[in-house]
Amino acid sequence: MEQKVKKEEKRFVIYTKEKEVYVEFQMRDETMDLDHTYTHPELRGKGLAALVVRAALEYAKENKFKVIPTCSYVRSFINKNEEYKTMVV
Repeated sequence: MEQKVKKEEKRFVIYTKEKEVYVEFQMRDETMDLDHTYTHPELRGKGLAALVVRAALEYAKENKFKVIPTCSYVRSFINKNEEYKTMVV
């Protein structure tokens, strides 16, 4: 089942049957602070958090933003995905 990630004002989110998976961010000039990730308990273990974090990081890359990985999940994701490490401030 393919999941669609939607960009909202301050988060990237997947909606599944009224349940959410999302990563929230704050913009500081040209820097995107990814500060909170949430996965509804029924949706955990399906790789959906990785999808929203990857979408946020790709958005940052396309817009040439730097990234602050305040959220521990985002930090871990970046450590496992070398292509995003150069974006971190």
